[in-house]
Amino acid sequence: MSYFDSYRTTLSELLARVSVRDRTGAEIGPAAGFKRWLELTAAAKSAGRVHYFVGNGASATMASHMALDCAKNAGIRALAFNDLASLTALGNDLGYDQTFAAPIGWHGQSGDLLVAISSSGRSPNILKAIEAARTKAMAVVTLTGIREDNPARALGDVNFYVPGHTYGAVECLHQVLLHCWLDDHMGLTEWKRP
Repeated sequence: MSYFDSYRTTLSELLARVSVRDRTGAEIGPAAGFKRWLELTAAAKSAGRVHYFVGNGASATMASHMALDCAKNAGIRALAFNDLASLTALGNDLGYDQTFAAPIGWHGQSGDLLVAISSSGRSPNILKAIEAARTKAMAVVTLTGIREDNPARALGDVNFYVPGHTYGAVECLHQVLLHCWLDDHMGLTEWKRP
């Protein structure tokens, strides 16, 4: 089997094993997880609330990508805190763990939704962002991977976990999950297109 075939097969197998837990830690499965995420999105959108996306590295690019897609394609008010000046100033002045928590503290409001993307689920600035969102009575969705016991996996209202062991595989599948959620919200069905 070629490397590509092994990679494709592995990604498919990992996607089939995605775990989703609710805020109590109960396993609810992907179908119920997406249903709950879509409900949170609909509630935030109808109330004129904001979706905030945070992530580091490749997850930061996903955060920016999804914030743009939400605003441009789905009419969802959305932001990602990935501005270079903001990240460097906050990291320098307040500490890197505050790069997302501080803006959430300034801008977040009850009814907003935070989508926290972290392959490891252990990044201090992601964990602080979730903590800041909770102080603002925001809903939280997490996307994590690598280790089952990562702390972020227990902090969201809905927690998607990809059971992969490499960042590339986890990041690829996080992007799939994000697009699945947004496409479902928009009613897009690739499998019905000519």
